[in-house]
Amino acid sequence: MAQQRIVLLGPAYPYRGGNALFMSHLYEALAPHFEVHFINYTLLYPSLLFPGTTQFDQSQEMTKQIPNERLINSVNPVSWWRTARRIRELKPDLVVFDWWNPFFGPAHRVISTLLGKEYRKKILFITENVISHEARFIDKFLTKFGLANAASFLVLSGQVAEDVKPFAKNIPVYRSELPVFGKFYAQTARNTSKYAAKTKFGYTNDDDVILFFGYIRTYKGLDILLQAMPLIHRTNPRVKLLVAGEFYDERKSYYRLIDELGITESVKMFDSFIPNEFVAEFYAASDVVILPYRSATQSGILGIAYGFDCPVIVSDVGGLAESVEVEKTGLVVPPASPEALANAVQRFYELRATTDFSANVRTKAQSNAFAQIHVLFEEILQK
Repeated sequence: MAQQRIVLLGPAYPYRGGNALFMSHLYEALAPHFEVHFINYTLLYPSLLFPGTTQFDQSQEMTKQIPNERLINSVNPVSWWRTARRIRELKPDLVVFDWWNPFFGPAHRVISTLLGKEYRKKILFITENVISHEARFIDKFLTKFGLANAASFLVLSGQVAEDVKPFAKNIPVYRSELPVFGKFYAQTARNTSKYAAKTKFGYTNDDDVILFFGYIRTYKGLDILLQAMPLIHRTNPRVKLLVAGEFYDERKSYYRLIDELGITESVKMFDSFIPNEFVAEFYAASDVVILPYRSATQSGILGIAYGFDCPVIVSDVGGLAESVEVEKTGLVVPPASPEALANAVQRFYELRATTDFSANVRTKAQSNAFAQIHVLFEEILQK
């Protein structure tokens, strides 16, 4: 019996970031069970619209590369027609669009429309986000426009399941979750001891290290964590904050806040994109990962943390709390509260004396639903 054929449309290498990493993991999870074709982008974002330094993965090690065809130019309608033609040539049983930003609404709408009536019931949208975290009115229009041809949705958190309801009237919504991304980086972590990692960053064994990891934007709440640091030091002056990520905001305001709060000696900033080969060092040096977000759906940063057996402290926004077993794999705090964040850090270090957070995280990671995502796709294909 011939394998059923799936076409995935989304970013992959040479692009960097969580979306490309997720879609590459998805390809690898499905490929042993189905005939999978991956259609990648020739242009993701025009350079004028991209806030970072580069869209491309410049890591020297562990770059996840999967077989793919680069066909989609996000702003070139001719490429959309060519992409639809190529999909029809492949005669798939399921066409899967990765959706995370309304900017791609026109491309997704045109490609899915050009597939024709034959494929109307074979179009699945994976909605990593429904509407962007910093949504404008036009984003709502582009989302409705881009998702119009969906025959079903796959969401990765309960929050997104709620967000997608206005666009999913009378069509199925399936549920999984992000993979434990840290396993991708774990091969270097085996040779990275906590002592060696701390020493590399200039810490001593007596320092307690908390980590903020990932690109820096207002909704990620780094400023809230910075404001919490003086409060944390009232009870534990040994706490050091390690920040690793590229600024997508104007950086001067963050450095000014650090100076105003008098925490310069307690904060180390690595304000650039962290290549794959260096990720393990940041997690190995840290006791807990802080996600002080103002808004969220789910987070790949949490998945990376769990892959390194690292507990988390997260804001109770979006689907973040869904992945945390309180006082076992981490703590959950109200959003936008430096006081609550400081109390949670204090509580974490109190609990650490009697709680094996790392063992609990390993157990939690073993139950990750993504490990069985091929079974979910079998269910979707049977509909």
